Amino acid sequence: MLEIQHLHKQFGSVVALDDISFNVPAGQITGLIGQNGSGKSTTFHSILNFLKYDGTIRWQGKPVVESVFDEIGYLPEERSLMPKLTVEQQIIYLARLKNKSAKEIRPQIDHWLAKFAVKGKKTDQIKSLSKGNQQKVQLIVTLIHHPKLIILDEPFSGLDPVNADLLETAILEAKQQGAAIIFSSHNMANVESVCDRLVMLRTGELVLNGTISEVRNQFGKSEIYVTTPWSEQRLAGLPHVTQVTHIRDQRYVLRLDDPSAGPAIFQQLTDGKYIEEFSQQPPTLDEIFRLKAGIEHE
Repeated sequence: MLEIQHLHKQFGSVVALDDISFNVPAGQITGLIGQNGSGKSTTFHSILNFLKYDGTIRWQGKPVVESVFDEIGYLPEERSLMPKLTVEQQIIYLARLKNKSAKEIRPQIDHWLAKFAVKGKKTDQIKSLSKGNQQKVQLIVTLIHHPKLIILDEPFSGLDPVNADLLETAILEAKQQGAAIIFSSHNMANVESVCDRLVMLRTGELVLNGTISEVRNQFGKSEIYVTTPWSEQRLAGLPHVTQVTHIRDQRYVLRLDDPSAGPAIFQQLTDGKYIEEFSQQPPTLDEIFRLKAGIEHE
């Protein structure tokens, strides 16, 4: 388990992190979200000892020191490959920095290139690959030594849906093997689909921390997804409905000021008859993100 307690970091007069505490359990995936400048990368750099900080960070109950780095896989937001090296040379070079021998890593390279559907040969220079395929190579060097703690800074950035699915599969496989995983993303769909836990920062402060269901349920079941022939105007007239959003065709989202109004709305919409869809849910992570990010501007 990665334990972060009372993490504080200040750059001059700017407080980048203010008393941040959360855990990243082994065998679970934690999503770290927040607007640009919220402190996500500073948190990662603190975990990796790139920065001096106040507070306590422990991995498996011990401080994160140089001897622990071999157990960590880190994908930085800014990719950093050596363009004149071949794919094979690059993978072996970075694996050796994790105390893995070329003899151990070389037989695995073809498997990993196929796993991430890299378009290019291992004898190709990095600079000859497309930006997306260079990113895949960066992901391979992050994971090929089977790290127990995986830190991914915006790993889905620039990936198309097919390649995002490949990455998601690799992350889930690492989770099944017991790794503790934390990644940042601006795409709440990615966070909601793979994460067990969620941490949200806003201007250096922790504003959300818990499992995905715990976070969503904090906001109550304030939304109803419904498919109905009722008009938007008629739906807006239902009691406790504050907003109606037309999704497509006859599908709408009703936002409530009182979640307990759900059963009465169900009765009115169905009138004892079949209805194709009626689902009362908490807000989506995307909506929660917008809500919490906007509080500071109120």
